Amino acid sequence: MKQVSQNYKTGSIRLEEVDTPALKPGGALVQTACSVISAGTEGMKVKEGKMSLLEKARARPDQVKKVVQSVQQQGLKATYQKVMNKLDSLTPLGYSTSGIINAVGSGVPDLTVGQRVACAGAGYANHAEVNFVPRNLIVPIPEGVSMEHAAFTTIGSIALQGFRQSGMQLGETACVIGLGLLGQILVQILKSAGVNVIGVDLAEDRCKLARALGASATGTPDDPSLKTAIKSLTSGAGADCIFICAGGSSNQPVEFAVEVARDRARVVDIGKTRLDLSWKDYYEKELDVRFSRSYGPGRYDPNYEERGIDYPIGYVRWTERRNMSAFLELVAKGAVNLGPIISGVFPFSEAEKVFADMAEGKASGLGVVLKYYAKSPEAKVRPQIQTAEVKSGPTKGAVRVGVIGAGNYASSMLLPHLVTDAEACLAAVATARSLTAADAARKFGFERSGTEYKDILNANDIDAVVVATRHASHASMTAEALRAGKAVFVEKPLAIDFAGAERIRKTIVDTGNDRLQVGFNRRFAPLVMKMKEELGLVKTPLVMTYRVHAGQMDSGSWYLDSAEGSRFLGEAGHFLDVLAYLTDARPISVFASFQQPGKISADDRENMVVTVDYDDGSVGSLLYLTQGATKVPKEYIEVFGGGRTLQLDNFEKLTVYSGTSKTIHKSGLDKGQKGEMAAFVKAVRTGGPMPAVVDCLLDTTLATLAADKSAAERRIVHLSEFWSIEEAQ
Repeated sequence: MKQVSQNYKTGSIRLEEVDTPALKPGGALVQTACSVISAGTEGMKVKEGKMSLLEKARARPDQVKKVVQSVQQQGLKATYQKVMNKLDSLTPLGYSTSGIINAVGSGVPDLTVGQRVACAGAGYANHAEVNFVPRNLIVPIPEGVSMEHAAFTTIGSIALQGFRQSGMQLGETACVIGLGLLGQILVQILKSAGVNVIGVDLAEDRCKLARALGASATGTPDDPSLKTAIKSLTSGAGADCIFICAGGSSNQPVEFAVEVARDRARVVDIGKTRLDLSWKDYYEKELDVRFSRSYGPGRYDPNYEERGIDYPIGYVRWTERRNMSAFLELVAKGAVNLGPIISGVFPFSEAEKVFADMAEGKASGLGVVLKYYAKSPEAKVRPQIQTAEVKSGPTKGAVRVGVIGAGNYASSMLLPHLVTDAEACLAAVATARSLTAADAARKFGFERSGTEYKDILNANDIDAVVVATRHASHASMTAEALRAGKAVFVEKPLAIDFAGAERIRKTIVDTGNDRLQVGFNRRFAPLVMKMKEELGLVKTPLVMTYRVHAGQMDSGSWYLDSAEGSRFLGEAGHFLDVLAYLTDARPISVFASFQQPGKISADDRENMVVTVDYDDGSVGSLLYLTQGATKVPKEYIEVFGGGRTLQLDNFEKLTVYSGTSKTIHKSGLDKGQKGEMAAFVKAVRTGGPMPAVVDCLLDTTLATLAADKSAAERRIVHLSEFWSIEEAQ
């Protein structure tokens, strides 16, 4: 199928040939009939894409701040790789579509194949021939509403949510600043609610359209007759509510809003505009400034949008999905007329030209509709599952690698090293989203790409599998890959709970396939390996401290999703693996405490202090911290034993104290990703032992889970409470 993509680095927009998305539980595959290009939101993305890197930085100061913080903690090279990978990626466009359901996943009883639906969501309702859309972002289209008009549902819901945030009542007067696509729809919603509407825009043709759609008066900001009309309509009091639907860097909408507002009026910001509020003016009128977040409650909540967990109507009357349905009802009743707002309807095959015209300023009007073919593409035939034999011997030629997942970490820290390894061949990549898979194939030269990870497991021409998906899927995918007879590299963590770890252990015992490596890359860092070499002379137990300043997370981070495990569970294996590697002993007990009192949840238990006892008498202490200064380097290791002290400062400088001597070793910031991938490929190609024995991988996973359990239960957790691979055999 075809899908519109944008390369943010070059700004180019293309129709890409990609695989049909996979059908997953909790949603449906929707054959697109129409999609809407918003001249505002998407027009801004197109313009930003054409900017130079410096101009892009100026346009996104929030992202620049993150980059600076990353450089301070991760170093320039690693940050540069991540940023350039992010920029040079194909990203989807589109967020408002209509279509027909082709297939329904499990857990969605209220949707049926063949049903006409409207779909919402950036990353879901894409400009693509087929989309997978979660259940709470799909609503049925009422009889009498055309596919072209239904495609505006997302945008209409944004306007409707802005109206709800205003709390406007029958007979009040509203002023809508910005009469673009969003503003024109809002004018009609307000009119249907019995509100007098005044429209403001720089373009006279948009003012004229708003009057035709129900506005009592319209004008440009500098038109003196406009303020006169406002006074007349409000008996001199001013508007009850001002909606800012304009976008851009001008502060004029904010300044105009206070001029036309009545005392104690509301100001609702819907568009993305500059908001430099004049304290004196807003204070004297005691204006109530409110924000409208997209199309309703549920937005940015993964439990609602991705997992389909709805909010009870008794507590949240208007959610995203309910707003979408309500907007379609307004269209069905004729309260909102979308015909005059549609400035053009183009075949989907001409999407590249439409976006090119928009970038060059040739496209005019408000809502542009892309219309798709009616025939559904042929369903992809999946091969029958055939479990391959375990390959423990050397491979013939280069190791053929199949990769599952190609997010930013995999694309910047793992795949570049596989590309440059002459002993590896990138055979296949599978990701949940079609465009991501196609992008990975483009950048790294995979022979084929797709959206079904089982195709990689079942492929007889694949020697090794790399699992680089989100954390919750690691255990199940690793177990499946091992049962399919593959050598497996799985990014940390190996599992986020004891059940997942047990599943992997049992799989290894049942199949005899222990060709497993976990992405504990720090042990492959040059200076950590140098520490190991220096400590080889020490015959006494070690005392080790590993301080990690992870920093605070952004509120939208997927690490906050409890279903994926906490950030501590995701990262701590890195550090505990280093301690086990340095002492070359097995952990026997763990005690952990955390800073925050009160209720424990996945995002509470971050400031952890973990103490691990090892069977050789060594003791390791992990300080996993989040509340320090942003400029503090992320990691620091200190080891004492046998008259020696070793200090590793963020993988850049190793200081070795031995007796009265002091030796310093320096390196570029290298955390071992290249080394770990090379070691994995070599082990698979030669049939030799994996870089770390399975016991060690399982021990580290258990120690991480035990630390979490210890913090929760406030007690020492002995690993003897759980299984070991020797006992199972």
